[in-house]
Amino acid sequence: EGDGATPVGRFPLRRALYRPDHGPAPATALPCAAIAPEDGWGDDPADPAAYNRPVRLPHPARHERMWRDDALYDLVIVIGHNDDPPVPGLGSAVFVHLARPDWGPTEGCVALTRADLLELLAAAAPGDELVITQP
Repeated sequence: EGDGATPVGRFPLRRALYRPDHGPAPATALPCAAIAPEDGWGDDPADPAAYNRPVRLPHPARHERMWRDDALYDLVIVIGHNDDPPVPGLGSAVFVHLARPDWGPTEGCVALTRADLLELLAAAAPGDELVITQP
């Protein structure tokens, strides 16, 4: 948690999230849901009930806002990293999401262009896994 490193391993693709005011639902066989301004993701190890889980805002503990001004979370794939069950401190809010225009680093996530993320979503199905290896 907080080291900025992308975890290495095999992670199931859990579901897709999208921001409906920035585009339609993506074509995918994964479960898919629209995000709203009150959606967040718990990332505070001191809040084990909400750690690495969706939360409703306002939320009293530390969290990620899913409805962002920078558009990085306009399309998201939630991966099965540290979620079954979540262990506080082992990493949270690790997603596949849109890349920054300047390809700036993530805080441990995987970032793709919109076209590549849409292509991945179109090919993805329940049971598929993302494999992340050392560079």
